[in-house]
Amino acid sequence: MRAAVLYGTAGSLVLSALAAIPAGGAPARPDPAIRMLSAETQGTAVAAARAADAGIRFGSCEKEQDLPAGFQCGTVTVPLDYARPDGKQIKLTVSRAKATGKDARNAKHKVPRQGALVYNPGGPGASGMYFPLVGSLPAWKRIAAAYDLVGYAPRGVGKSAPLSCQDPKHFVKAPSQAPTHPSETYKRQRIAEAKAYARGCLKRSGEAIQHYTSLNNARDLDVLRAALREPKLTFMGASYGTYFGALYATLFPSHVRRMVFDSAVNPDPEQIWYENNLDQSAAFERRWADFRAWVARHDKVYRLGATPGEVMRSYEKARARLAASPAGGKVGPGQLQGAFLQAGYYDDYWPQRAMALSAYLKGDPKPLIQQAGPHPEASVEQENGNAVYTAIECNDASWPTDWRTWDRDNTRLARVAPFETWDNAWMNLPCAYWSVPRQKPLNVRTLPGELPPTLILAAERDAATPYEGAVELRRRLSGSVLVTENGAGMHGIGGGPNKCVNGHLDAYLLEGRLPKRSSGCAPHAEPKPVAPGGPSATSKDLKALKALRHPKAS
Repeated sequence: MRAAVLYGTAGSLVLSALAAIPAGGAPARPDPAIRMLSAETQGTAVAAARAADAGIRFGSCEKEQDLPAGFQCGTVTVPLDYARPDGKQIKLTVSRAKATGKDARNAKHKVPRQGALVYNPGGPGASGMYFPLVGSLPAWKRIAAAYDLVGYAPRGVGKSAPLSCQDPKHFVKAPSQAPTHPSETYKRQRIAEAKAYARGCLKRSGEAIQHYTSLNNARDLDVLRAALREPKLTFMGASYGTYFGALYATLFPSHVRRMVFDSAVNPDPEQIWYENNLDQSAAFERRWADFRAWVARHDKVYRLGATPGEVMRSYEKARARLAASPAGGKVGPGQLQGAFLQAGYYDDYWPQRAMALSAYLKGDPKPLIQQAGPHPEASVEQENGNAVYTAIECNDASWPTDWRTWDRDNTRLARVAPFETWDNAWMNLPCAYWSVPRQKPLNVRTLPGELPPTLILAAERDAATPYEGAVELRRRLSGSVLVTENGAGMHGIGGGPNKCVNGHLDAYLLEGRLPKRSSGCAPHAEPKPVAPGGPSATSKDLKALKALRHPKAS
């Protein structure tokens, strides 16, 4: 047993108690000290000790994982229920690209290895298995030289004890409507669908679904750390990954080496998750306005209108036309809204989305069908991701169970923020009818000196995780530093197009250096317009970007 990898929230308390645990099981007479800890804390310590002994047997990745030769894959075993560490076990898939050691500035110099950098792209429901691909991107080469790049599929995702709530064949419904001010008849239809979906989750995934929570994701992360035989964790989480990263920092502060929180979820327990979703819908309205203003500035290219209002009328014209006659028989208003929601996450989507809308209104539906149409080959992955999203968000906290609350709050919000409000509500509505016991959100907080300095990255106009969440996280994690990309709205900015942000990321991960408590970067350059037939990203670049991105489905 490698007790050295365990530091425990109770310090040496956990170490001394674990000294009595044989490699194959729990102690016959638990130390009285460990009985003072919660059952889940004890279980995490037991699972981590076993994982440290077992390690991870990395080998070639399976063909369907679609990772290049030279990358390695393996599994780590974790308890389904940390209160019962000797009970049912599940396996999480892990990917790795070893540190290259290459110094881009001096070929004769070998960069010292600093350990493993573990990454989570968010969700809930996203897989990090593609993360090692980012080592091929210029912004990541220095980090890839010093760190093993480690990704993994969290519990429920991909092959990691996957969840399902619905037959994937029936998950993608296209074409579909997406009314910004739904009728009572439409609302009743969506309520019935939400109830059926909630029942389907329990029917298809069983009672085990109650153990798919953010707290267990944080505990799994500590077991993964131990299995990698890292005394302390170096972790980067984006979007939802920042939330369970913050839970980890609260539960295991002495296990942390370095942590990056990129585009932070507001961790206030009162915000998890109902209020955070309302705030997100309001923020997407602002970002939607940013996109329309950009299109208007490039009216000579797209001819969609010279003002944001004129661009909106062009969009509404397309919505009405698609409602009457879906493009290609499969792109209706719902698919249009979903495609443009992605543009709310990432401004490098703006040129292609504007080009597709322009072409459609001029009589060419092909670009819009290509960008917004359903992809049946991805239905299993999409259904799985949505199931995990639903299970974790519904399990994590209490939600309103009275439809009148949802109807009141979203009707009010849709008057000023119609773009995403109701689609966001429908996605989360199964939580109103969730029959599994709910958790109470952990109060994320660390005391001065309890946690090593951490880095928070945020774009000022981020819609998916509004900027206020980053400010709140900084307030709760003592010693954390916030770097803001001023005036920008990209979701997930680390390793992206902003050299100032990347400079702070490199300095922290490679040297442990942080700026002053509050530091700002000028926004990255706006995307350049692309006319029909213009260049697009290569498949290699798209794969690498997929490793970092996981926009919430709508």
